Amino acid sequence: MTRTLRLLYVLTFFGILVILGLWSLVSFGSFSKTEQMTVLNGKFTHALEGHYDDEFPIKRLGTNLWAAVDYKVFKEGRPGVVLGRDQWLYSDEEFDPIAHGEQVEADNLALIKGVATRLKEHNIKLVMAVIPAKARVYPEHIGEVKPAALHADTYQRLHSELQRDGIAAPDLLGTLEQGKQQGQVFLRTDTHWTPMGADLVAKQLGSFIASNTPLNATPVQYTTTAAPAQPYKGDLTNFLPLDPLFSNLLPKPDDLSQHTTQAADNGSGGGDMFGNSDVPVALIGTSYSANPHWNFVGALQQSLNSDVVNYAEDGHGPILPMLKYLQSDGFKNAPPQVVIWEFPERYLPAKSDLSSFDPNWIAELKDVKKNQNLAVGQND
Repeated sequence: MTRTLRLLYVLTFFGILVILGLWSLVSFGSFSKTEQMTVLNGKFTHALEGHYDDEFPIKRLGTNLWAAVDYKVFKEGRPGVVLGRDQWLYSDEEFDPIAHGEQVEADNLALIKGVATRLKEHNIKLVMAVIPAKARVYPEHIGEVKPAALHADTYQRLHSELQRDGIAAPDLLGTLEQGKQQGQVFLRTDTHWTPMGADLVAKQLGSFIASNTPLNATPVQYTTTAAPAQPYKGDLTNFLPLDPLFSNLLPKPDDLSQHTTQAADNGSGGGDMFGNSDVPVALIGTSYSANPHWNFVGALQQSLNSDVVNYAEDGHGPILPMLKYLQSDGFKNAPPQVVIWEFPERYLPAKSDLSSFDPNWIAELKDVKKNQNLAVGQND
């Protein structure tokens, strides 16, 4: 190697280092310091190092490049997503086998029955809104990966158990299967339903409650408006870390129209219309109910002509929010006439972290002997 060529290599190497160094400095522009971060307590340095590490260009390049290879060559994403056909994405929770799933399912069924018993003791009617899996509603877009045997009939098993024990649960699978003939009821790139899917389910629940458990409250009229559709990147695209270098490979964003529901009389959305001592309906559930993008609460209010108090939580599944509700002041001081429990079917065999609750209280809820007469009691 000549001296000139060696010098050229050295200069090229240092040039690359300088370019990468300058590129990485750009990341400091997005760093924000909080009052808790000081040099003395080390929090500032730790946060700065973490931010730099996350934004380091080599790391981003490697992450994007490997994700692109996985996506285009092996037709895979990161754990959390299953790639379907026609740019459809599915949550792997609807596909993967679950260790000890049958035992977990039995425990969860016992908790569901215990919750129904506890609500009945307070003269509250429970209506289960079992949300069918996206893969069940749209099986035609599933690719090579098929759901594990455990998921084959989860929806039907849960409905059979609820029917056997007299717990109200209208069939929402049929509603969504029929509804998808008129429009999209689940988002293509997201775990969740569309506002249309949420509205169809709300109307079915409203009709069911009006026929079986009429509300003893003054009707309130609601109106819903829809904003123009905007591009929406679903949560499942987070498992395809292709931004920013290969963002053109990502599935096309969904079109999402934000719906807004308000009370027709004063635009308050129901609010405290009934006061703290008279709550017609409480909604417990997951991000299907908690996330305002789908407007499920508003759709329920309009279909029921009633205020709906929302206790749903994002990211905790359906069981933990319900257990927290049973120990809340809202349940103790303002019991509703009806509780709607939004329960995605994929959570039936999924284990929940119950460590924050008294084990004796959980055991009491799951007491088979206490709940064995539930079927007779619920049908009284």
